[in-house]
Amino acid sequence: MSARPPYPRKRPPRAVVAASCAALLLAAAGCTFGEPAPDPAGEPPNLPTPSASTGDGGAGQQVVATVLAKGLRVPWGVAFLPDGGALVTERDSGRILQVGPESGRDGLNVTVVQTVPGVAAGGEGGLMGIAVSPRYATDKTIFVYHTAEGDNRILRLQPGGQPTPILTGIPKAGIHDGGALAFGPDGFLYASTGDASNRDTAQDPKNLGGKILRITPDGKPAPGNPYPGSPVWSLGHRNIQGLAWDEAKRMYAVEFGQNTWDELNRITKGGNYGWPHVEGRAGDKRYTDPIVQWRTGDASCSGLAAVDRLLVTSCLRGQRLWLVELTDTGAVLGQPRELLTRRYGRLRAAVAAPDGSIWVTTSNHDGRGDPAPEDDRILRLVFTDGGAGRS
Repeated sequence: MSARPPYPRKRPPRAVVAASCAALLLAAAGCTFGEPAPDPAGEPPNLPTPSASTGDGGAGQQVVATVLAKGLRVPWGVAFLPDGGALVTERDSGRILQVGPESGRDGLNVTVVQTVPGVAAGGEGGLMGIAVSPRYATDKTIFVYHTAEGDNRILRLQPGGQPTPILTGIPKAGIHDGGALAFGPDGFLYASTGDASNRDTAQDPKNLGGKILRITPDGKPAPGNPYPGSPVWSLGHRNIQGLAWDEAKRMYAVEFGQNTWDELNRITKGGNYGWPHVEGRAGDKRYTDPIVQWRTGDASCSGLAAVDRLLVTSCLRGQRLWLVELTDTGAVLGQPRELLTRRYGRLRAAVAAPDGSIWVTTSNHDGRGDPAPEDDRILRLVFTDGGAGRS
């Protein structure tokens, strides 16, 4: 297989998916600073005028995009605070930013929370995933995934405080560093790692490369993992940067293939997803096939969000969103549909916000894009069906 150019690749309160994606309505909600808002489905936040309204969704669906922040440099991970604001990592600067919830003249206010020490940015590595503790209201704790001088690692910290490494020794390289970080519905912390250009590590359960890991907030292997005493949850991955769970607590991940197929996978305990022996669907019972595959030029997707029965993935090389609708059993319904194709350039993160919207970041300063004057940006997307409402 020839080498492919290394493209880096809670239920929202009132988001509705009908039998057709065209009936999707994501309702706006309020954001207040401090404790969680008493009415998360209240008045819309005071945001700038939408910068785009397009019928790209097809069948009458519109996508309204609002620029929440601009002038950033490779915003990578996004995690929401109880007040509706978000913490955002910048890959190359090593900074953690707080975006909102208050509005400024041109969008939400952006402030620097801190710069994480020891970040060795380069290639696809740097400060990547971020996760907010499910008990943040009392413990004020966040977790980040970053590249250090000798490895990739996961840190625990309180904003403004000194970070504590909780899991080290994840393989690093100029490409395929993984980096997704998210708490699952079970309360444990999940992290995705890349094969770090050593494809054989993906099939080695004793190596942390090419895996999805499941750990406690202290960095220990979570109870119930498939390999006793190991943080490994699934293996056979090339490079995953997006994780999400649907309403039924099923887990999904988007994965960069090599030359032929990029993948959307449903992740199960102990599942083997085939890399490097398989790229895309193979029908080999030893490996789990993806539920969706795309040609690499149309995808190279990094972010993944779940809203009701809809999965939204944001793509770098493909410069678009893909919408994948699921049945009640988690099967794919119909064909995936693309949105915002080449409208904002390379798209990195896609995260479901507490108000039911989707936040998407651009990644045009990552060395492979063509930055516009406002890049990089954070977009807030609201999908509407022209008023069809719930069905």
